[in-house]
Amino acid sequence: MTVNLTRIYTRHGDAGETHLGDMSRVPKTHARIEAFGDVDELNALIGVALTVQGLPAQYATWLTRVQNDLFDVGADLSVPPTGEEKKERLRVDAAQVAWLEERCDEVNGELQPLKSFILPGGTPAAAALHVCRTVCRRAERRTLLVEDADPEVLRYLNRLSDLLFILSRGANAGEEPLWKPGANR
Repeated sequence: MTVNLTRIYTRHGDAGETHLGDMSRVPKTHARIEAFGDVDELNALIGVALTVQGLPAQYATWLTRVQNDLFDVGADLSVPPTGEEKKERLRVDAAQVAWLEERCDEVNGELQPLKSFILPGGTPAAAALHVCRTVCRRAERRTLLVEDADPEVLRYLNRLSDLLFILSRGANAGEEPLWKPGANR
């Protein structure tokens, strides 16, 4: 796939519509646009998380891969399926979801079992990852509103939010702020 961006502004969206990947036009408030807008926001926040001091180097390597995969997610969401594809479209596949599951298992195997819900926070890296997790969950919910969304996109976002939670736990290195039910009543 070749991407060639020679001019950033086109004026095509000035009236509140935009092109999808198949060149059809939809309002910028369309569920598909909202979904990949949230995926774009998530990608930007992962970029911020990558700059936070204390993020383990291995996590940074994985998150850089995730950023690339999130462009695949956006590409998948941007082209509605027709059933009669004239050319092969970029779609998220099961191997990308499996990779996330492997990372989840790898990190989770090193963590203590949960004994309470975790408050978002702790180290700066963990806090940044928690913000990413919440935006990932929103992107997943928005994707559910896209009637013909690729099921692999939903699985990918669901697994990614799990990974972001697990990475936030790892970034806290066992010093997790725990919820104390009713502590302030």
